[in-house]
Amino acid sequence: MSPPSAQEAANKLFTNSTILAPMVRASTTPLRTLAISYGASLVYTEELVDRSIMDTERVINEELGTIDYIKPLSSFPGKVQKRMLADSDNPDCAKGAILLRIDPTLERNKLIYQIGTGEAGLAIKAAERVVGDVSGIDVNMGCPKKFSVSGGMGSALLSDPKRACDIISTLSRNISKPVSAKIRLLHPTDPQPTLDFVRSLINAGANAITIHGRIVEDESQTDARWETLVEVVKSLKHSESVPIIINGDLYTHADIREMRKRSGCDGVMLARPALYNMSLFKEETTYDDTCQTTTEATTAEELPLSEFQTTNHHGHYGYNSPLLSPRTSIIQEYVSYCVRYRNHSKNAKYVVCEMLSARRAPLSRVPFLNMSLEGGQTVNEVCQCRSLSDLVKIWDVKNTLPLPSAQNNATEDVGGMGDLHNYSDDYFLKPDLFDKKAAAKDETGEEKKTDEETPGAKRQKI
Repeated sequence: MSPPSAQEAANKLFTNSTILAPMVRASTTPLRTLAISYGASLVYTEELVDRSIMDTERVINEELGTIDYIKPLSSFPGKVQKRMLADSDNPDCAKGAILLRIDPTLERNKLIYQIGTGEAGLAIKAAERVVGDVSGIDVNMGCPKKFSVSGGMGSALLSDPKRACDIISTLSRNISKPVSAKIRLLHPTDPQPTLDFVRSLINAGANAITIHGRIVEDESQTDARWETLVEVVKSLKHSESVPIIINGDLYTHADIREMRKRSGCDGVMLARPALYNMSLFKEETTYDDTCQTTTEATTAEELPLSEFQTTNHHGHYGYNSPLLSPRTSIIQEYVSYCVRYRNHSKNAKYVVCEMLSARRAPLSRVPFLNMSLEGGQTVNEVCQCRSLSDLVKIWDVKNTLPLPSAQNNATEDVGGMGDLHNYSDDYFLKPDLFDKKAAAKDETGEEKKTDEETPGAKRQKI
């Protein structure tokens, strides 16, 4: 029997799928495997830029049972090497930067590598580097951040369909596994620009498409544009045969069920909602819809989508659904997974803070998100952590593997990993000040002081 085609493989992977989204700093091994344990059918790596993955060494890590893609220590400047060697809480730094760590036992047939690229030639080199260890290659065409767009990657490709199609075509011609793309809506209300772009990608060889329900200019605190998203997906499902996945503000099982029904999509992808409560990936148990509460019985078909989005869903599929696990226990599990996979402590801390914070949630959803925890842990407490052992103590985690020693508790960035692990705690503790700092950067990328900033105060850059 001949092996399945890339399209047949994509149909199997993406049909009826629930997917953990690619999230920078977050979608590393611990979060991905945690999502799988809760029922995610697919998980994406964080976006990894083509040139960075091309320069890695593939190493079988027999101790952890993982496959590691490592940027060698010798490739860093001498000063950075010294800091990495001194990072006793993250002993893997002594080998170099772990860009990608894969658990082949748990992630087999479930892992998609998301590539950040703007050139077909670089894209294929990066894809060929990892394709043997993943189930598919996804091209990031939605990230609106300056670092991505300025390199011709991410959402920059939305305005350059010729280059976007060249990347997809080159990948699909040269690798035998599914090639997909994650995009955004191209217009707030008119579905046609998005339809034209998606169809051009499909004609170029894309085996699946994920559409995020916001345009590039939208802030995360605004509601996703579900009505436009539904129009786009319904039209695509009428004329195209590749799987279409939707993404954006699916915070409850009610959201997921309603958007599946209204759009006819093949799968759903969760990003911030998964950080809020990973047990959204749990399979829905058998439930007698005739036992619905009055609130539930007010079926969504009677509500415009814009109103449905801002409704406090009660009952079996709502914000307090019995299908959901306590958030405290989920965070404890996540920290345990970080220990299991020796995740970099700064990444672990960042993800826990994201789990505790609603700062990027749509403002209409915030009143319905219960951010309190049984143990009373806070973002401020987590921001004081300098090691995995600190996180373990705060969350009272019982470990299955010994922790690395944590002799170096200095507050400086000893990881030497640059953008991989370095960020400012102000992102969570002082979001308004952080946003002002970001907005004050001039065109050269230099950071200007704001009025609220203490003269001479030490700053970390995100």
